[in-house]
Amino acid sequence: SLETPDVHQHNHQRTLIMQRREHYRYHQVWRKPFYGTSNEREEYRKELREQLKRQMEEKCAAIKLQLANKIKEAETLREADRLDLASEREQRIQHSKAMAVYRDENKRLMEQSWRDRALTRSQEALNERELLRLNPINWSGTLK
Repeated sequence: SLETPDVHQHNHQRTLIMQRREHYRYHQVWRKPFYGTSNEREEYRKELREQLKRQMEEKCAAIKLQLANKIKEAETLREADRLDLASEREQRIQHSKAMAVYRDENKRLMEQSWRDRALTRSQEALNERELLRLNPINWSGTLK
C-alpha cells in the first residue's frame, strides 16, 4: 500500500528536474562573469556599464524634470505675485484718488461755511448798525 504508481513517480521526477533546471538557470547568470572566459567577463562588465549609464541618464532626466517643474512653479508664483502687486498698487491709486476727492469736497464745504459765516456776520453787523442808527442806545447823544 506504500508504493506509488508510476504516473505519480513520473510527475514527481518531472517537477524535480524542472526545479533543478530553473535553479541552475537562475544561478548560471551569476556564474558567468566570475568563472567564464575573458569575453564573457568583458560582456558582463559591458552590460553593467550600460545599466549604470541607463540609470544615470534616468536619474538625470528625473532631476531635469524636477527642476523644470520647480521653474514652472516659480514662474507661476512670480506671475501671481506680480499680479497681486499690480492690483494692490491699483487699489492704492484708487484709494488715494477717492481720498483726494473727499479732501477737496471737505475743503470746499469748509470754505463755503466760512464764507457763509462771514457773510452772516457782516449782515448782522449791518443790521445792528442800521438798528443803532435808527434807535441809538445813547439817546442823549453824548457818545459818538
